[in-house]
Amino acid sequence: MGASLREHSAAAEVFARIDAATGVNTRRLCEELSEDELRQTQNAQLALYACGVAAFAASGLQPDVAAGHSVGEYAALAAAGILSIEDGARLVQRRGDLMARSGELRPGTMAAVLGLERDALEAVCKDASTSDDVVVIANDNCPGQLVISGDRTAVERAAALAGERGAKRVLPLNVSGAFHSPLMQASAEAMGMALRDVNFHAGAFPVVANVTAQAESGGWADLLEAQLRSPVRWTESVQTMRAMGVDTFVECGAGEVLCGLIRRIDREAATKAVFDMATLEALA
Repeated sequence: MGASLREHSAAAEVFARIDAATGVNTRRLCEELSEDELRQTQNAQLALYACGVAAFAASGLQPDVAAGHSVGEYAALAAAGILSIEDGARLVQRRGDLMARSGELRPGTMAAVLGLERDALEAVCKDASTSDDVVVIANDNCPGQLVISGDRTAVERAAALAGERGAKRVLPLNVSGAFHSPLMQASAEAMGMALRDVNFHAGAFPVVANVTAQAESGGWADLLEAQLRSPVRWTESVQTMRAMGVDTFVECGAGEVLCGLIRRIDREAATKAVFDMATLEALA
């Protein structure tokens, strides 16, 4: 992740600033860990943040608006100058630790549901939830690709119901907790304490929030706290940006996952990705 980006001076500076802020060697984090180690929540989140901000810095882009998916929202805020790179890195580090331990506070799990529309899946979650076990839609990634989250037994019931009601596939996810669900309440409150220790600034451009799917001008501490226990409304966020007049989306980070989601949300939207020197040169 991000190896060739270090050849660009602006990206290299971002990595150095994150190293200094967190005490983490991002070169080792992004380039030397095994795949299993890198996939651990506390490692993956900081790696994604570092590569996202570094790729944006190297791109020289001056966007009209930004958004980030889950932890990517922190990178979007740093890109806009709403958060400093250092504060964003320390917050992501704290977030990763909290999410990695969230299963100890309230055990839960997640599953991807493919081929079922949101309204149908919301009904499934309602029918699968009880007073003791809850399951909700956690990520609305694009039409036909949603993620559910909650208590393990409720997720298992919802997975079975989704299959009966037409889902093409239901894939259990290897996660340490029930992210973006009410089970994250304690973790969200702890994150809120960290969020209120940093300064948020006026940004160079607006950022569309996961929680509201709207461009927000303030209240980011509350929005980011709520994000841990609330759905990521990615489909609506992309639709909001399209309604604002955006016709080209550039994904800065470690791959092209969001480009694929955006094309499924709106086939007329143009997408590009920046994640290494080759894609950076192609963008230029």
